[in-house]
Amino acid sequence: MVEALQGAGVVVTGAGGGIGAALARRFAAEGARVVVNDLDAGRAKAVAEEIGGIAVAGDASAVVSDARDALGGNVDVYCANAGVAFGVGNTDEPLDETGWATSWDVNVMAHVRAAHALLPGWLERGSGRFVSTVSAAGLLTMIGAAPYAVTKHGAYAFAEYLSLTYRHRGIKVHAICPQGVRTDMLAATGTAGDLVLQPTAVEPEDVAEALFRGIEEDRFLILPHPEVAEYYQARAAEPDRWLAGMNHLQRKWEEVR
Repeated sequence: MVEALQGAGVVVTGAGGGIGAALARRFAAEGARVVVNDLDAGRAKAVAEEIGGIAVAGDASAVVSDARDALGGNVDVYCANAGVAFGVGNTDEPLDETGWATSWDVNVMAHVRAAHALLPGWLERGSGRFVSTVSAAGLLTMIGAAPYAVTKHGAYAFAEYLSLTYRHRGIKVHAICPQGVRTDMLAATGTAGDLVLQPTAVEPEDVAEALFRGIEEDRFLILPHPEVAEYYQARAAEPDRWLAGMNHLQRKWEEVR
């Protein structure tokens, strides 16, 4: 048990299923009071009822105020988990600008808006925890998924910025960067996901467990797939070699899709 989380007010966006639901369940098991947020009100309610939490349906970009009220005034932990993966598996036709805009809005700007709403209170109190569900695509990339890969890089960069700017003022930040996770989003990635992500995919509960280990160890970067650290180092040390390897995956995918 993480003692600091007992009784804490926690918000998890995109918590109607997948990683978000696993995070909500784990925080509740640790004794936290959990707001379950999802665009799908029915799914949010189902998870909230299961864990004894509070369902607050709606857009993750605007949930902080209602979640704060539901928790009696304070949000101690905010999990920016909601995400979209438009255009995954499409290498020939560029996603239209509406899809790109939605990807930026959900995968990056929802995090920015939440931080903007939370930081004044957290800085005044000298404590707060921001958990960003990013993706290994935010450290590396993903074939056939330009908007997803690009915006996840943005989400990771924003989490880094929060950590380096506010850690001396009591703000804890964690960036979760898994590869494949057995969720509806992975199922929708088609042959690209089958090639790159499915072979090493983990369960959502494994991601939650990795986060809690990271919280206990006070680590920023959470890697449910530890091998991602080696890939990240290789990408930085020898970018041309790494890009050649990714291009090899791209060509393999073009042969099978």
